[in-house]
Amino acid sequence: MTATLLTHARVVLPDAVLENGAVLIEDGCIAAIDPVDARAAREVDLHGQILMPGLVDLHCDAIEKEAEPRSRVLFPFDFAVAQVDRRNAAAGISTPYHALSFANREWGVRNNETVAELIRAVHAFRQHGLVDNRIHCRYEISDETAMPHLRFLIEEGMVDLLSVMDHSPGQGQFKTLEAYLDYVMGNHGFSREQAEEAARAKLAGMEGSAQRVELLLEQARAAGVPTASHDDDSVHRIAAMRNLGVSMSEFPINLDTAKAAVSCGLPTILGAPNVLRGQSQSGSMRAIDAIRAGVASCLCSDYQPSTLIAAAFAAAEQAGLTLSQASALVAGNPARACGLDDRGHIRTGLRADLIAVNVVNGMPLVSHTWSGGRLVFAAHYPLATPAPARPARVQAVAA
Repeated sequence: MTATLLTHARVVLPDAVLENGAVLIEDGCIAAIDPVDARAAREVDLHGQILMPGLVDLHCDAIEKEAEPRSRVLFPFDFAVAQVDRRNAAAGISTPYHALSFANREWGVRNNETVAELIRAVHAFRQHGLVDNRIHCRYEISDETAMPHLRFLIEEGMVDLLSVMDHSPGQGQFKTLEAYLDYVMGNHGFSREQAEEAARAKLAGMEGSAQRVELLLEQARAAGVPTASHDDDSVHRIAAMRNLGVSMSEFPINLDTAKAAVSCGLPTILGAPNVLRGQSQSGSMRAIDAIRAGVASCLCSDYQPSTLIAAAFAAAEQAGLTLSQASALVAGNPARACGLDDRGHIRTGLRADLIAVNVVNGMPLVSHTWSGGRLVFAAHYPLATPAPARPARVQAVAA
């Protein structure tokens, strides 16, 4: 692979920003930062754009809409996987965890056999992908029929992250029965009668769920698969999940729960759309409040890949974060939470997962994405000003 020198960039390092800096890519890795001599490398002039680590997205279920754009309308899964791979490259997400739900009673793509087939399609496409596509299996704990599928997929090594979720009405995301019914009718096109039947079935399925969760989490830990709990709504829930060995808390409902998670060593994952919109779609806490309180470890794109880079910059502006701190929310912290020590930062020796960001009309937009040193996306926006000449050596300064 030809060496590539990225020049004239604002390089976001873990604790500083290198103004007008350069990064050398060789053999898929970051070979040097601001090298003295790289004359043999092919130069890519970034004209003052921001160079950041590639984004690591621990939870995005956008793949479900690619596979089933309308209720009960399924596209070929190999086609759907290829399209979402392209979307992630354009969004600067070099490591997406495709969140796929096992919730047999819900609808099309969440049918257990169907979602298992989609997971295998993702796995088969990995060698062809623009980005490092990974699988996040979500287990709806009221569904006992999903257990054999999940256990087999873990044994096959196809699961990169496992989360357990309880969407039964009366707790978590659906604090009341009416909230659950409104969601099901609005999102799945159910009649009220169908929604009420779904609620009854979900509540009935909770019998034996504690034992199933314990068994599944134990298997995941034995296989080295990171685990998360979903929609934690109390300090007691955090304690229970921590005792079961869960390693992350996804979408904690309120600030006290997020504080409890962080205090006992569980990284928290919050939604980028929440930051961008300024509110939760389900009435839970605002993600920006958790960021300001210092209890938001990671941001994920949730259901829209393009929101992740936008939310990082919005968080920096609204919470007074440096670019390094904002980058940690969408790259460094998520990588560490899943044990990916080879990415998440711009540091010599790490994978060359990098993105260039251009601020266009006030919006941060990804202009280039490198995945393992390969340029997998490029878009050329008009430049407002020419880049300055690069001096012989450049010093890092705080963002």
